[in-house]
Amino acid sequence: MAATIFFVDDDPRAGELMQRFAEEAPWECRVYRDPRLALADFDRIGAELVVTDLRMPGMSGIELLQALRERDAELPVIIITAYSSVDSAIEALRLGAADFIKKPYDIEELLIQIENNLERSRLRRENRLLKQQLRAERSRYGMIGESPAMERLFHLIEKVAGVSCPVIVEGESGTGKELAARAIHDLSDRREAPFVVIDCGALTDSLLESELFGHEKGAFTGADRAKQGLLELASGGTVFLDEIGNISDALQTKLLRVVQEQQVVRVGGVRPIAIDCRFVAATHRDLRAMVAAGEFRHDLYHRLNVVRLEMPPLRERREDIPALVDHFVKEYAARYGREVEGFDANSMRRLQAYQWPGNIRELRNVVERHITLADGPVLHLENLEEAPVPGVERDCLDSDLPSLAELERRYVLRLLERFDGSRERTASVLGINKSTLWRKLRSWGEQG
Repeated sequence: MAATIFFVDDDPRAGELMQRFAEEAPWECRVYRDPRLALADFDRIGAELVVTDLRMPGMSGIELLQALRERDAELPVIIITAYSSVDSAIEALRLGAADFIKKPYDIEELLIQIENNLERSRLRRENRLLKQQLRAERSRYGMIGESPAMERLFHLIEKVAGVSCPVIVEGESGTGKELAARAIHDLSDRREAPFVVIDCGALTDSLLESELFGHEKGAFTGADRAKQGLLELASGGTVFLDEIGNISDALQTKLLRVVQEQQVVRVGGVRPIAIDCRFVAATHRDLRAMVAAGEFRHDLYHRLNVVRLEMPPLRERREDIPALVDHFVKEYAARYGREVEGFDANSMRRLQAYQWPGNIRELRNVVERHITLADGPVLHLENLEEAPVPGVERDCLDSDLPSLAELERRYVLRLLERFDGSRERTASVLGINKSTLWRKLRSWGEQG
Protein backbone atom coordinates (compact mmCIF):
# COMPACT_ATOMS: atom_id res chain seq x y z
CA MET A 1 0.00 0.00 0.00
CA ALA A 2 1.36 3.42 -1.02
CA ALA A 3 1.95 6.03 1.64
CA THR A 4 -0.92 8.46 2.18
CA ILE A 5 -0.29 12.23 2.17
CA PHE A 6 -2.81 14.81 3.39
CA PHE A 7 -2.64 18.25 1.73
CA VAL A 8 -4.67 20.85 3.65
CA ASP A 9 -5.22 24.32 2.17
CA ASP A 10 -8.42 26.38 1.91
CA ASP A 11 -7.25 27.73 -1.49
CA PRO A 12 -8.82 25.40 -4.12
CA ARG A 13 -6.17 26.31 -6.72
CA ALA A 14 -3.37 25.11 -4.44
CA GLY A 15 -5.17 21.81 -3.91
CA GLU A 16 -5.78 21.30 -7.62
CA LEU A 17 -2.13 22.00 -8.41
CA MET A 18 -0.96 19.58 -5.74
CA GLN A 19 -3.37 16.89 -6.92
CA ARG A 20 -2.14 17.23 -10.52
CA PHE A 21 1.57 17.02 -9.65
CA ALA A 22 1.01 14.13 -7.23
CA GLU A 23 -0.53 11.89 -9.91
CA GLU A 24 2.91 10.54 -10.84
CA ALA A 25 4.19 10.37 -7.26
CA PRO A 26 4.74 7.00 -5.54
CA TRP A 27 2.26 8.02 -2.83
CA GLU A 28 -1.43 8.84 -2.64
CA CYS A 29 -2.44 12.45 -2.05
CA ARG A 30 -5.72 13.45 -0.37
CA VAL A 31 -6.64 17.14 -0.64
CA TYR A 32 -8.71 18.99 1.97
CA ARG A 33 -9.96 22.56 2.14
CA ASP A 34 -11.31 22.12 5.67
CA PRO A 35 -8.67 21.08 8.26
CA ARG A 36 -11.40 19.62 10.50
CA LEU A 37 -12.35 17.14 7.78
CA ALA A 38 -8.67 16.26 7.38
CA LEU A 39 -8.42 15.61 11.12
CA ALA A 40 -11.53 13.41 11.06
CA ASP A 41 -10.09 11.39 8.18
CA PHE A 42 -6.77 11.09 9.98
CA ASP A 43 -8.59 9.50 12.92
CA ARG A 44 -10.30 7.14 10.48
CA ILE A 45 -7.57 6.09 8.04
CA GLY A 46 -4.32 7.74 9.20
CA ALA A 47 -1.59 9.24 7.04
CA GLU A 48 2.19 9.09 6.71
CA LEU A 49 2.65 12.87 6.24
CA VAL A 50 0.55 16.05 6.36
CA VAL A 51 1.16 19.30 4.45
CA THR A 52 -0.92 22.20 5.77
CA ASP A 53 -1.30 25.89 5.17
CA LEU A 54 -0.70 28.05 8.23
CA ARG A 55 -3.65 30.45 7.97
CA MET A 56 -7.09 28.90 7.38
CA PRO A 57 -10.61 29.73 8.58
CA GLY A 58 -12.09 27.59 11.34
CA MET A 59 -8.81 25.93 12.36
CA SER A 60 -5.31 27.27 11.83
CA GLY A 61 -2.35 25.19 10.74
CA ILE A 62 -0.89 25.54 14.24
CA GLU A 63 -4.10 24.16 15.78
CA LEU A 64 -4.15 21.32 13.27
CA LEU A 65 -0.49 20.56 14.06
CA GLN A 66 -1.23 20.44 17.80
CA ALA A 67 -4.21 18.13 17.25
CA LEU A 68 -2.13 15.82 15.05
CA ARG A 69 0.70 15.82 17.60
CA GLU A 70 -1.74 14.60 20.27
CA ARG A 71 -2.62 11.68 18.01
CA ASP A 72 0.82 10.82 16.64
CA ALA A 73 3.96 12.36 18.09
CA GLU A 74 6.13 11.20 15.16
CA LEU A 75 3.94 12.23 12.20
CA PRO A 76 5.89 14.56 9.85
CA VAL A 77 3.97 17.82 9.24
CA ILE A 78 5.09 20.43 6.71
CA ILE A 79 3.79 23.96 7.24
CA ILE A 80 3.10 26.32 4.29
CA THR A 81 3.56 29.95 5.32
CA ALA A 82 3.64 33.44 3.79
CA TYR A 83 6.67 35.70 4.25
CA SER A 84 4.73 37.79 6.78
CA SER A 85 4.18 34.78 9.07
CA VAL A 86 7.70 33.35 9.30
CA ASP A 87 7.64 33.81 13.06
CA SER A 88 4.55 31.60 13.19
CA ALA A 89 6.33 28.98 11.09
CA ILE A 90 9.23 29.01 13.55
CA GLU A 91 6.68 28.54 16.36
CA ALA A 92 5.29 25.58 14.38
CA LEU A 93 8.76 24.04 14.24
CA ARG A 94 9.05 24.50 18.00
CA LEU A 95 5.72 22.65 18.38
CA GLY A 96 6.97 19.73 16.34
CA ALA A 97 6.52 20.54 12.63
CA ALA A 98 9.02 18.64 10.49
CA ASP A 99 9.60 21.46 8.01
CA PHE A 100 8.09 24.60 6.47
CA ILE A 101 8.00 26.17 3.02
CA LYS A 102 7.34 29.83 2.11
CA LYS A 103 4.73 31.12 -0.30
CA PRO A 104 4.91 31.42 -3.20
CA TYR A 105 6.56 28.04 -3.38
CA ASP A 106 7.87 25.90 -6.20
CA ILE A 107 5.76 22.75 -6.33
CA GLU A 108 8.83 20.70 -7.24
CA GLU A 109 10.57 21.98 -4.10
CA LEU A 110 7.56 20.92 -2.01
CA LEU A 111 7.60 17.46 -3.59
CA ILE A 112 11.28 17.10 -2.68
CA GLN A 113 10.51 18.10 0.91
CA ILE A 114 7.74 15.51 1.03
CA GLU A 115 10.05 12.78 -0.29
CA ASN A 116 12.81 13.71 2.17
CA ASN A 117 10.45 13.71 5.14
CA LEU A 118 8.89 10.41 4.10
CA GLU A 119 12.36 8.89 3.90
CA ARG A 120 13.31 10.22 7.34
CA SER A 121 10.04 8.87 8.71
CA ARG A 122 10.78 5.48 7.14
CA LEU A 123 14.23 5.40 8.75
CA ARG A 124 12.78 6.31 12.15
CA ARG A 125 10.21 3.54 11.79
CA GLU A 126 12.88 1.00 10.84
CA ASN A 127 14.97 2.09 13.83
CA ARG A 128 11.98 1.69 16.12
CA LEU A 129 11.24 -1.76 14.69
CA LEU A 130 14.87 -2.75 15.16
CA LYS A 131 14.69 -1.74 18.82
CA GLN A 132 11.48 -3.72 19.21
CA GLN A 133 13.14 -6.72 17.56
CA LEU A 134 16.05 -6.49 19.96
CA ARG A 135 13.58 -6.43 22.84
CA ALA A 136 11.74 -9.42 21.36
CA GLU A 137 14.99 -11.35 21.04
CA ARG A 138 15.45 -10.90 24.77
CA SER A 139 12.11 -12.63 25.37
CA ARG A 140 12.14 -15.78 27.43
CA TYR A 141 10.52 -19.17 27.03
CA GLY A 142 8.42 -18.15 24.03
CA MET A 143 6.87 -15.26 25.96
CA ILE A 144 7.61 -11.71 24.88
CA GLY A 145 7.67 -8.89 27.38
CA GLU A 146 9.84 -6.70 29.56
CA SER A 147 7.09 -5.15 31.68
CA PRO A 148 7.35 -5.45 35.47
CA ALA A 149 4.45 -7.93 35.44
CA MET A 150 6.27 -10.23 33.02
CA GLU A 151 9.56 -9.89 34.89
CA ARG A 152 7.82 -11.07 38.06
CA LEU A 153 6.31 -13.99 36.15
CA PHE A 154 9.67 -15.03 34.65
CA HIS A 155 11.31 -14.85 38.08
CA LEU A 156 8.67 -17.12 39.61
CA ILE A 157 8.86 -19.61 36.73
CA GLU A 158 12.62 -19.86 37.14
CA LYS A 159 12.31 -20.41 40.90
CA VAL A 160 9.65 -23.12 40.69
CA ALA A 161 10.98 -25.01 37.63
CA GLY A 162 13.64 -26.95 39.53
CA VAL A 163 11.20 -28.30 42.13
CA SER A 164 8.70 -30.94 41.03
CA CYS A 165 5.78 -29.54 43.02
CA PRO A 166 2.31 -29.03 41.53
CA VAL A 167 1.56 -25.58 40.12
CA ILE A 168 -1.67 -23.76 39.30
CA VAL A 169 -1.56 -21.20 36.47
CA GLU A 170 -4.48 -18.78 36.51
CA GLY A 171 -5.34 -15.99 34.14
CA GLU A 172 -7.81 -14.81 31.55
CA SER A 173 -8.26 -16.63 28.28
CA GLY A 174 -5.50 -15.86 25.78
CA THR A 175 -2.83 -14.79 28.28
CA GLY A 176 -0.46 -17.69 27.50
CA LYS A 177 -1.02 -20.13 30.36
CA GLU A 178 0.22 -23.09 28.31
CA LEU A 179 3.43 -21.21 27.45
CA ALA A 180 4.08 -20.70 31.16
CA ALA A 181 3.49 -24.40 31.85
CA ARG A 182 5.82 -25.40 29.02
CA ALA A 183 8.47 -23.00 30.32
CA ILE A 184 8.32 -24.70 33.72
CA HIS A 185 8.79 -28.07 32.01
CA ASP A 186 11.60 -26.90 29.70
CA LEU A 187 13.58 -25.44 32.59
CA SER A 188 13.19 -28.54 34.77
CA ASP A 189 15.19 -31.76 34.86
CA ARG A 190 12.16 -33.38 33.18
CA ARG A 191 12.77 -31.47 29.95
CA GLU A 192 13.78 -34.60 27.98
CA ALA A 193 10.58 -36.42 29.02
CA PRO A 194 7.07 -35.79 27.58
CA PHE A 195 5.09 -32.60 28.08
CA VAL A 196 1.48 -33.77 27.74
CA VAL A 197 -1.37 -31.31 27.31
CA ILE A 198 -4.84 -32.43 28.40
CA ASP A 199 -7.82 -30.18 27.62
CA CYS A 200 -10.21 -30.95 30.45
CA GLY A 201 -13.05 -29.04 28.84
CA ALA A 202 -12.99 -30.75 25.45
CA LEU A 203 -14.32 -34.21 26.42
CA THR A 204 -17.16 -35.73 28.37
CA ASP A 205 -16.32 -37.22 31.77
CA SER A 206 -16.25 -40.81 30.52
CA LEU A 207 -14.02 -40.03 27.55
CA LEU A 208 -11.72 -37.83 29.64
CA GLU A 209 -11.37 -40.58 32.27
CA SER A 210 -10.45 -43.11 29.59
CA GLU A 211 -7.95 -40.67 28.04
CA LEU A 212 -6.35 -39.88 31.40
CA PHE A 213 -6.21 -43.32 32.98
CA GLY A 214 -6.40 -45.64 29.98
CA HIS A 215 -8.57 -48.75 29.95
CA GLU A 216 -8.35 -52.52 29.98
CA LYS A 217 -9.65 -54.74 27.20
CA GLY A 218 -13.40 -55.22 27.54
CA ALA A 219 -13.84 -52.31 29.98
CA PHE A 220 -16.68 -50.97 27.84
CA THR A 221 -18.28 -51.54 24.45
CA GLY A 222 -15.64 -51.03 21.76
CA ALA A 223 -12.67 -51.54 24.09
CA ASP A 224 -11.24 -54.43 22.06
CA ARG A 225 -7.74 -53.97 23.47
CA ALA A 226 -5.97 -52.43 26.45
CA LYS A 227 -4.87 -48.81 26.10
CA GLN A 228 -2.37 -46.76 28.07
CA GLY A 229 -3.70 -43.47 29.41
CA LEU A 230 -2.04 -40.10 28.94
CA LEU A 231 -0.85 -40.11 32.55
CA GLU A 232 1.07 -43.32 31.95
CA LEU A 233 2.54 -41.96 28.73
CA ALA A 234 3.58 -38.77 30.51
CA SER A 235 5.42 -40.58 33.30
CA GLY A 236 8.77 -38.93 33.92
CA GLY A 237 7.54 -35.67 32.44
CA THR A 238 4.94 -32.97 32.99
CA VAL A 239 1.16 -33.14 32.69
CA PHE A 240 -0.59 -29.87 31.82
CA LEU A 241 -4.25 -30.01 32.85
CA ASP A 242 -5.82 -27.15 30.92
CA GLU A 243 -9.16 -25.74 32.14
CA ILE A 244 -9.21 -28.01 35.15
CA GLY A 245 -12.17 -26.06 36.52
CA ASN A 246 -14.43 -27.88 34.04
CA ILE A 247 -14.05 -31.44 35.38
CA SER A 248 -16.76 -33.11 37.45
CA ASP A 249 -16.61 -33.75 41.19
CA ALA A 250 -16.25 -37.51 40.63
CA LEU A 251 -13.28 -37.02 38.32
CA GLN A 252 -11.75 -34.51 40.73
CA THR A 253 -11.80 -37.22 43.42
CA LYS A 254 -9.96 -39.68 41.17
CA LEU A 255 -7.47 -37.06 40.06
CA LEU A 256 -6.71 -36.13 43.68
CA ARG A 257 -5.72 -39.73 44.39
CA VAL A 258 -3.43 -39.76 41.34
CA VAL A 259 -1.70 -36.51 42.28
CA GLN A 260 -1.17 -37.64 45.88
CA GLU A 261 -0.19 -41.28 45.30
CA GLN A 262 1.36 -41.06 41.80
CA GLN A 263 -0.60 -44.16 40.78
CA VAL A 264 -3.32 -44.75 38.18
CA VAL A 265 -5.82 -47.54 37.76
CA ARG A 266 -7.07 -48.08 34.23
CA VAL A 267 -10.80 -48.06 33.55
CA GLY A 268 -11.95 -51.64 34.04
CA GLY A 269 -8.73 -52.56 35.85
CA VAL A 270 -7.79 -53.24 39.46
CA ARG A 271 -3.98 -53.09 39.42
CA PRO A 272 -2.39 -49.73 40.37
CA ILE A 273 0.26 -48.54 37.91
CA ALA A 274 3.02 -46.31 39.27
CA ILE A 275 3.72 -43.06 37.46
CA ASP A 276 6.06 -40.12 38.02
CA CYS A 277 4.42 -36.93 36.79
CA ARG A 278 4.61 -33.28 37.62
CA PHE A 279 1.17 -31.65 37.47
CA VAL A 280 0.59 -28.12 36.21
CA ALA A 281 -3.07 -27.12 36.15
CA ALA A 282 -4.54 -24.07 34.46
CA THR A 283 -7.85 -22.29 34.32
CA HIS A 284 -9.28 -18.92 33.35
CA ARG A 285 -11.76 -19.24 36.22
CA ASP A 286 -11.25 -18.25 39.86
CA LEU A 287 -10.68 -21.61 41.56
CA ARG A 288 -10.73 -20.06 45.01
CA ALA A 289 -14.21 -18.69 44.37
CA MET A 290 -15.26 -22.09 42.99
CA VAL A 291 -13.96 -23.79 46.15
CA ALA A 292 -15.89 -21.29 48.30
CA ALA A 293 -19.04 -21.98 46.26
CA GLY A 294 -18.60 -25.75 46.54
CA GLU A 295 -17.97 -26.14 42.81
CA PHE A 296 -14.41 -27.42 43.12
CA ARG A 297 -12.97 -29.79 45.72
CA HIS A 298 -10.96 -27.91 48.32
CA ASP A 299 -8.63 -30.89 48.88
CA LEU A 300 -7.70 -31.10 45.18
CA TYR A 301 -7.28 -27.33 45.01
CA HIS A 302 -4.91 -27.25 47.97
CA ARG A 303 -2.98 -30.25 46.63
CA LEU A 304 -2.43 -28.55 43.29
CA ASN A 305 -1.97 -25.03 44.65
CA VAL A 306 1.53 -25.46 46.06
CA VAL A 307 2.63 -22.58 43.84
CA ARG A 308 0.24 -20.26 42.01
CA LEU A 309 1.19 -18.27 38.91
CA GLU A 310 -1.01 -15.40 37.76
CA MET A 311 -0.78 -14.54 34.06
CA PRO A 312 -1.15 -10.75 33.62
CA PRO A 313 -3.80 -9.63 31.10
CA LEU A 314 -2.51 -7.67 28.13
CA ARG A 315 -4.23 -4.45 29.23
CA GLU A 316 -1.99 -4.47 32.34
CA ARG A 317 1.23 -4.75 30.31
CA ARG A 318 0.60 -2.33 27.45
CA GLU A 319 4.31 -1.50 27.18
CA ASP A 320 4.84 -5.02 25.77
CA ILE A 321 2.37 -4.53 22.89
CA PRO A 322 4.83 -3.01 20.33
CA ALA A 323 7.24 -5.94 20.70
CA LEU A 324 4.38 -8.47 20.50
CA VAL A 325 2.98 -6.77 17.40
CA ASP A 326 6.40 -6.73 15.74
CA HIS A 327 6.85 -10.44 16.50
CA PHE A 328 3.46 -11.34 15.01
CA VAL A 329 4.01 -9.09 11.97
CA LYS A 330 7.26 -10.89 11.17
CA GLU A 331 5.69 -14.30 11.78
CA TYR A 332 2.69 -13.79 9.47
CA ALA A 333 4.52 -11.72 6.86
CA ALA A 334 6.91 -14.67 6.42
CA ARG A 335 4.09 -17.23 6.48
CA TYR A 336 1.95 -15.43 3.88
CA GLY A 337 4.75 -13.97 1.77
CA ARG A 338 3.88 -10.31 2.45
CA GLU A 339 6.40 -7.45 2.29
CA VAL A 340 5.19 -5.68 5.43
CA GLU A 341 7.10 -3.39 7.79
CA GLY A 342 4.43 -2.94 10.46
CA PHE A 343 1.66 -0.62 11.60
CA ASP A 344 1.82 3.15 11.28
CA ALA A 345 2.35 5.15 14.47
CA ASN A 346 -1.29 6.17 14.79
CA SER A 347 -2.38 2.54 14.56
CA MET A 348 0.18 1.49 17.16
CA ARG A 349 -1.16 4.13 19.50
CA ARG A 350 -4.66 2.69 19.08
CA LEU A 351 -3.39 -0.86 19.59
CA GLN A 352 -1.85 0.17 22.89
CA ALA A 353 -5.01 2.00 24.00
CA TYR A 354 -7.38 -0.92 23.30
CA GLN A 355 -8.61 -3.07 26.21
CA TRP A 356 -7.81 -6.48 24.59
CA PRO A 357 -10.49 -8.67 26.23
CA GLY A 358 -9.11 -11.62 24.26
CA ASN A 359 -5.54 -10.78 25.33
CA ILE A 360 -2.59 -12.03 23.26
CA ARG A 361 -4.76 -14.45 21.30
CA GLU A 362 -6.91 -11.54 20.11
CA LEU A 363 -3.84 -9.41 19.31
CA ARG A 364 -2.38 -12.24 17.24
CA ASN A 365 -5.69 -12.55 15.37
CA VAL A 366 -5.81 -8.81 14.61
CA VAL A 367 -2.25 -8.81 13.25
CA GLU A 368 -2.84 -11.94 11.16
CA ARG A 369 -5.99 -10.44 9.63
CA HIS A 370 -4.21 -7.23 8.66
CA ILE A 371 -1.23 -9.12 7.22
CA THR A 372 -3.57 -11.34 5.22
CA LEU A 373 -5.32 -8.32 3.68
CA ALA A 374 -2.18 -6.16 3.32
CA ASP A 375 -1.35 -4.67 -0.06
CA GLY A 376 1.52 -2.45 0.99
CA PRO A 377 4.38 -2.18 3.50
CA VAL A 378 2.55 -0.07 6.10
CA LEU A 379 -0.51 -1.43 7.90
CA HIS A 380 -3.38 0.86 8.89
CA LEU A 381 -5.52 -0.43 11.73
CA GLU A 382 -9.19 -1.08 11.04
CA ASN A 383 -11.82 -0.59 13.72
CA LEU A 384 -11.31 -2.97 16.62
CA GLU A 385 -14.42 -4.88 17.62
CA GLU A 386 -15.22 -4.07 21.23
CA ALA A 387 -15.94 -7.04 23.48
CA PRO A 388 -16.62 -7.39 27.22
CA VAL A 389 -13.60 -7.03 29.48
CA PRO A 390 -13.71 -9.40 32.45
CA GLY A 391 -14.35 -7.49 35.65
CA VAL A 392 -15.15 -4.25 33.80
CA GLU A 393 -18.61 -4.59 32.29
CA ARG A 394 -21.19 -5.12 35.03
CA ASP A 395 -24.53 -3.65 33.89
CA CYS A 396 -27.09 -5.04 36.33
CA LEU A 397 -26.17 -8.73 36.24
CA ASP A 398 -25.64 -8.81 40.00
CA SER A 399 -28.12 -6.19 41.20
CA ASP A 400 -30.16 -8.81 43.11
CA LEU A 401 -27.07 -10.53 44.62
CA PRO A 402 -27.39 -13.86 42.76
CA SER A 403 -25.33 -16.97 43.49
CA LEU A 404 -22.08 -17.47 41.57
CA ALA A 405 -23.73 -20.18 39.45
CA GLU A 406 -26.68 -17.90 38.59
CA LEU A 407 -24.32 -15.03 37.79
CA GLU A 408 -22.42 -17.29 35.40
CA ARG A 409 -25.68 -18.35 33.71
CA ARG A 410 -26.77 -14.73 33.24
CA TYR A 411 -23.41 -13.68 31.87
CA VAL A 412 -23.27 -16.53 29.36
CA LEU A 413 -26.80 -15.84 28.13
CA ARG A 414 -25.99 -12.12 27.89
CA LEU A 415 -23.00 -12.89 25.68
CA LEU A 416 -25.08 -15.21 23.49
CA GLU A 417 -27.59 -12.41 23.01
CA ARG A 418 -24.84 -9.89 22.27
CA PHE A 419 -23.32 -12.16 19.60
CA ASP A 420 -26.69 -13.05 18.00
CA GLY A 421 -26.61 -16.61 19.26
CA SER A 422 -23.11 -17.38 17.97
CA ARG A 423 -21.75 -20.11 20.23
CA GLU A 424 -18.31 -19.90 18.66
CA ARG A 425 -17.85 -16.21 19.51
CA THR A 426 -19.41 -16.66 22.94
CA ALA A 427 -17.13 -19.58 23.77
CA SER A 428 -14.11 -17.60 22.53
CA VAL A 429 -14.82 -14.65 24.85
CA LEU A 430 -15.51 -17.02 27.77
CA GLY A 431 -12.26 -18.88 27.11
CA ILE A 432 -13.94 -22.28 26.80
CA ASN A 433 -14.63 -24.61 23.90
CA LYS A 434 -18.00 -25.03 22.24
CA SER A 435 -18.64 -28.45 23.74
CA THR A 436 -18.26 -27.03 27.27
CA LEU A 437 -20.64 -24.18 26.36
CA TRP A 438 -23.10 -26.71 24.95
CA ARG A 439 -23.07 -28.71 28.20
CA LYS A 440 -23.67 -25.57 30.25
CA LEU A 441 -26.63 -24.52 28.10
CA ARG A 442 -28.13 -27.99 28.28
CA SER A 443 -27.78 -28.07 32.09
CA TRP A 444 -29.68 -24.75 32.27
CA GLY A 445 -32.45 -26.04 30.03
CA GLU A 446 -31.47 -23.63 27.29
CA GLN A 447 -30.95 -24.41 23.63
CA GLY A 448 -28.80 -27.48 24.22
